[in-house]
Formats: sequence, C-alpha cells, structure tokens
Amino acid sequence: MLIAAPALLDSNFVKTVVLLLRHTEQGALGMVVNRPTSKTVKELWKDVGQSPCGSELPVYLGGPVAGPLMAVHTYKSLAELEILPGVFFAAQKKNLDELVIQEDHLFKVFIGHAGWGPGQLDNEIQSGAWLATPATAEYVFCNTVDMWKELLQRIGESTLQSMLKIKHIPEDPSAN
Repeated sequence: MLIAAPALLDSNFVKTVVLLLRHTEQGALGMVVNRPTSKTVKELWKDVGQSPCGSELPVYLGGPVAGPLMAVHTYKSLAELEILPGVFFAAQKKNLDELVIQEDHLFKVFIGHAGWGPGQLDNEIQSGAWLATPATAEYVFCNTVDMWKELLQRIGESTLQSMLKIKHIPEDPSAN
C-alpha cells in the first residue's frame, strides 16, 4: 500500500491510501481505498448493472484516471487476479454483476484508478511523495475515516522503533 506523505498536496491524492495492484517497468496501477463517494453501489447498479442490487456500500473514487468499474473482493470464484492472499480483483462485467448481489464476501467497487507511467511512481517514492507499507486485507476493506492517519502513524512508529531499537512505544509517551 502507498500512503500519501503529508507533504503531497496533489488534490487527487491528499491523505490517500492506494492499494498497488501492479508495478512493473511499464508503469503502475493502483486504487485509492479510502475515498468513498456519496453514491452507493445500489444507486450505481441501477445505471450500469444487469442484476438487481441492494448494496448500500459506498462506491469509491479509485483515482483520477477514468476507466472501467473495478472491484477488490474476497470471493475467489470471481477472481481475475489475486492481489494478496484472500484479496482478489475483478473488472469483467459478469463478475461484477455477480459480486454486487452476494452478501457473504467483502468487496469495494471503484470508479477510476491511479496510474503512473514508466518510472514515474519510483521517482515519486524517491522524492518522498509516498510511503509504503505491506498491504493487508484489514486495511483494504477498512471503512474508518482515519485510515490514512492510522497507517502513517504505524509507519512512523515502526521507523522509530527500528532506528532507536525500542521495543515498545506507549500511546502517550508523557505518561512514562
């Protein structure tokens, strides 16, 4: 996962968390996982879907690049790509139609995505625009408003512990 550095002021990525789906010499592709829109999956599916959908989950703004609807989910039989263990990707219409009507698996639907050309993301990481941390299903499907802040704090604490060889950092250091 990429966490926007506090100094990253691009309005498309301020305080965002991006699930990186692909990063090769040809470029990178990801989806912003912490930017819900005001539209629900049910509302969206009235316009684009074949199946009746009752999901009140929000549709997420995956990034500034237009493209097909995409989803991350935990429904293995609808997987087009495994992103990390137990977390899958889907963009084919038949898979999305089936995904949004089931209730037993976690999913997020995205409009748009984040994309970088060859070497662009590497340059942005080197310049300090992005911080990286291993992706987890917990954060992919997290719906808290403070996901960006939580991940930034986790990275900071991990870096501090590593640099200073500290075993534990209390929540409130003034209580020491």
